[in-house]
Amino acid sequence: MKQDASQISRTAGKVLVDQLLVHGADTAFCVPGESYLEVLDALHDVSDRFTLINARHEAGAANMAEAYGKLTGRPGVAMVTRGPGACHASIGVHIAQQDSTPMILLIGQVGRDMMDREAFQEVDYRQMFGGLAKWVAQIDSPERVPEYMARAFRVATSGRPGPVVLALPEDMLTTAVTVADARPYTATRTHMTQAQLTEATALLAQAERPILLLGGSGWTDAAAQHIRQFVETNKLPVTTSFRRQDAIDNRSDSYVGEFGTATAAALHKRLGEADVVLVLGARLGEMTTKGYTNITPPEPAQRLIHIHPDADEIGRVFGPDLGIAADMDGVAMQLAEIDLSRQNAWGDWCGTLRGEYMADTARPADAGWTLDMGQALCDVRDTLPADTIITLDAGNHTGWAQRFLRFGRPGREVGSTCGSMGYSVPAAVAASLMNPDTLVLSMVGDGGFMMSGQELTVAAQYGATPIVLLFNNGIYGTIRMHQERDHPTRVSGTTLQTHDFVRMSEGYGCYAERVTRTEDFGPALARARASGKPAVLELVTDPEQITSRTTITKLRTASAKLPG
Repeated sequence: MKQDASQISRTAGKVLVDQLLVHGADTAFCVPGESYLEVLDALHDVSDRFTLINARHEAGAANMAEAYGKLTGRPGVAMVTRGPGACHASIGVHIAQQDSTPMILLIGQVGRDMMDREAFQEVDYRQMFGGLAKWVAQIDSPERVPEYMARAFRVATSGRPGPVVLALPEDMLTTAVTVADARPYTATRTHMTQAQLTEATALLAQAERPILLLGGSGWTDAAAQHIRQFVETNKLPVTTSFRRQDAIDNRSDSYVGEFGTATAAALHKRLGEADVVLVLGARLGEMTTKGYTNITPPEPAQRLIHIHPDADEIGRVFGPDLGIAADMDGVAMQLAEIDLSRQNAWGDWCGTLRGEYMADTARPADAGWTLDMGQALCDVRDTLPADTIITLDAGNHTGWAQRFLRFGRPGREVGSTCGSMGYSVPAAVAASLMNPDTLVLSMVGDGGFMMSGQELTVAAQYGATPIVLLFNNGIYGTIRMHQERDHPTRVSGTTLQTHDFVRMSEGYGCYAERVTRTEDFGPALARARASGKPAVLELVTDPEQITSRTTITKLRTASAKLPG
């Protein structure tokens, strides 16, 4: 008979690991440190039930954990050491906060007897992470480890999901205690009442030119399918917020595009023409609203129905005509049964927007580029498996994927909405580790790759096989774009030294090729998929083609025409 845990003396480090198992955690990403040796030792005893992945940099570990949270809806767990380790990992916490991703960062801390002396690598994490995380705490009492861990899992997953940071004093972890485990956590969910559903659908039914905007985190496959049923039944045009394109199958006749960095001007115009906007899950942040201009605060020109899991987000920037705090799974299921009998009234409007989207995402005409990634991605997009996972870094290069690829469940789009460089490669490594039989494609620029490309050694070590599409144009593209717009020809700080990315990647244990022509991309991708190894395709693109929509020359010409 299994002995009652409350009667067993365990170190607090062992208690903490037991709580991870109680709450269903099965993986953590780390860079090991002496400040939490007791946790590492306890993990050794449960290696048959728990996988510990050691990253090459704490930022990589945190980004892997954040990607895990995005893909599973369960808190991704990262473990790092005190001081520098925590500072390096802070970017993952920032991403999780802005992207509404459940995540738990565990940080080794100096001993309690050394506090407030500026001991070696001592940091007050309550102050450091106070504005970055959903909750920050330090566990000073070993008996309270189960309490803190249960709260951490609940806070990370309830309402608007987000990151939790827990500091673990080294001497606390080595203290033996006799304490009971917590019960497995359950996330707190909010639900839309029948009266609220009636009010929302009645307001929507009055619209002549409605738009549904999906966003936020936590969209399950079932919820995505329910929303598709709702919009197709009602001929309702549906868009997504920045990098949430997988919330609806882009092949649906109701899908009309994404609001983000690669949005067509026509879609921004159509949002201005809409009379009712139904927002499900999205916060309506800067990127989605084009700097708060296509929906204007505090009172939008359009009638706004805003449904979000966290009541605090409703009315935070935009005053809605109707605000409802509710979980997306439940809302989607309720809406799937609704037929507003507006198919005839909305069909032409929806068809017009869909036609504009299809035209904008068609294979581009030949513009003379030796390697045209718009053409290259269009050539392969229909051959990609339906469950392909695409991870996105920061930078203009992602505009080609966001514009020309088709997303939708069971495939996933995993990108940082906070614009963090260095995210895509570690996210792809985590995605491939979690889904070993799934094609995982990482989109990253040469600048972003140099920040985190070393995490491909993690893929090689653990047998993951992501394929990195490395866009190499020799510049920090997004910043160069802004430079040319505001200070044309005055290039400063945005040029990158050329590297031999193929040799570098081969040294990481990857299959690697250099691609310089459009027609060579498809065969190179096929060879990378067949290699059975993590792979890097270096895509040598012309810096003149600064985005999927414009060139440096056009930016300079437009700037020259401005008054003054």
